[in-house]
This record gives sequence, structure tokens and C-alpha cells, in this order.
Amino acid sequence: MGKKKIVVLAGGWSGEREVSLGSGKTVYDALDKERYDVELYDPKDHLGTLLEHKDNIDLAFILLHGKMGEDGRIQGFLDLLGIPYVGSGVLSSSMALNKKITKYLYQGVGLKVPRFHIRRRGEKIQGRAFLESFGGKVVVKPIAEGSSLGISICDSEESLLAGIKEALLYDDEVMLEEYIGGREITCCVTGNRDLETLPLIEIVPTAAYDFFDYEAKYTSGATNEICPADLDETIAERLRDCAKVAHHALQCKAWSRTDMIVSGEDIYMLETNTIPGMTENSLFPRAASAAGLAMSALLDRLIELSLPSANPG
Repeated sequence: MGKKKIVVLAGGWSGEREVSLGSGKTVYDALDKERYDVELYDPKDHLGTLLEHKDNIDLAFILLHGKMGEDGRIQGFLDLLGIPYVGSGVLSSSMALNKKITKYLYQGVGLKVPRFHIRRRGEKIQGRAFLESFGGKVVVKPIAEGSSLGISICDSEESLLAGIKEALLYDDEVMLEEYIGGREITCCVTGNRDLETLPLIEIVPTAAYDFFDYEAKYTSGATNEICPADLDETIAERLRDCAKVAHHALQCKAWSRTDMIVSGEDIYMLETNTIPGMTENSLFPRAASAAGLAMSALLDRLIELSLPSANPG
């Protein structure tokens, strides 16, 4: 049997383009060239090439973070071309990138979320009164972006209005979310029906950062990522269960990474990523390494879960 033809898709059109290119290069370099015939395509420049060679591609490995990649659009294009791909389908991808829909789905399966309110472009807000009703501190987020783009933490009317203005640069809707103090934990999940979790990671930005923002995510040394997280096993098992429930609720496939906050005995769901970062500083490879899983072996597992002949696991 010949090598499987794998096309790594990275780059694209979103504000996470550079991160996507980094993920794509990391995966391209790590894929076992003895097993796979691998090419790296940037859909921004190579959609025609993808169309031309569609009949010779066994699988696409999508690493397009953010809009036009993580929101279901490239998945729909690949479905039309008949090219299987690693990861979640159109519906799952579009739901997971939309923080509003994700929150409703979390609530529907009994998961706890911070209180939130949706503001649309042009709607007025009484900033001081709103802050007071939400405990004096609010996280402002674009509805559909990744890598913490457009996110700010606001504790005054002035900063709240500025935060909303910034978030509206990315979307026509913004989420105003209750700030929950606690420990930020992320859980990486692999599988389709039968799920496995990788070691939990606690995310602790250094004093230079208020939260795990874009710079803290991708600047080496900006964040302490403790893996495995030092947690009581009871709360650790609950976190793993929450990530699995989220994976199933959003109908994710092959892999996902869910971010959560532990506050006292409570676990608050933040978001689920259907195309986790795979750069040298990314959390999924770190969790796999802590589990003793080399990058090439992790990629083999994701490919096995995604090929049309894959079993439901």
C-alpha cells in the first residue's frame, strides 16, 4: 500500500494567520514522511491547487485558526470537494467558534458558565450600572474570534466602553461576561465517540499580563504552563468529564481543547477550540508530551481518527 497523501492547510485570512502558519509548519515537519506524502498549502493562495488535486488527496489536516478556517467554511469547501479532513465538521466548527452558541449548548447539557450578556453594534449601555450588576468587573469578547483577539478585562465605565469598541472591530456582536477569579485550566481531548484526555494544564500568565491574551499565548516565557496541573484528583476528574461533555455537546471530532476556570468548588466553562494551536508554544503538544506521546505519534492518532475507514472511537 502506498503512502497516504496528506495536505496541511495553514495560513488563511484571519487575524490568526501567523499563528496558523506556525502550527502548519510544526505539523508538516513532524508528520512521518515514511508513512505520508505531505504537502503544505495556504488556502489564501492555493484554493485552485486544492481543487485541481482533490482526487489525489487522502486527507486534509486543517490548521486554519479563527475565521475562514475554524468556523466551518473551509470544512464545507472540503466536503464539496470530497476531501476528508482532520477535526470537526461544518456545524460543530461554526457552533464552537461562536461563543454565544457555545454558552447556550454548555448550559443545555448542565455545564456551568459565567453570567453573560450580548451587545450588538449600535446598542447603548449604561456602563456603570452594568458593571455593578456584574460584580464590578467584566470580560469583553468578540462573539467569534480566537487567540484572545479583541478581549479585554474592564473594571470601569471608561474601560468597558473602550473594550466594547475594540471588540466591535472583530464582530458585530460582543459578549460581556462576568469575571470569574480562579485557576484557568485547559483539557485536551482526542476521539470521536470514545474519548481520551491528555494531562490537564494550568495556565498562569506572568505578572506582566492581566490574562492569557494573544501576546501571553505566543510569546515564549510569557506564561507558566503547569502540566500536569497540580490539582486534587476529584476536581481533576470533574474537569476531564466537563471537557468530554463539551466535546460531545458540540459534536466535535478527532480532537478539541476546552478552557475552564476553577473557582472554589465550581467549574466554569469558557470555550472549546476545535482546531487547537500546534506551534512550539501551544498547549496541545505540551499536554501530549506530558503523556509521553511524541508529536508524530499524536498526529498519527488524529489521522487515524479522521480517515474515512476510521472506527467510531
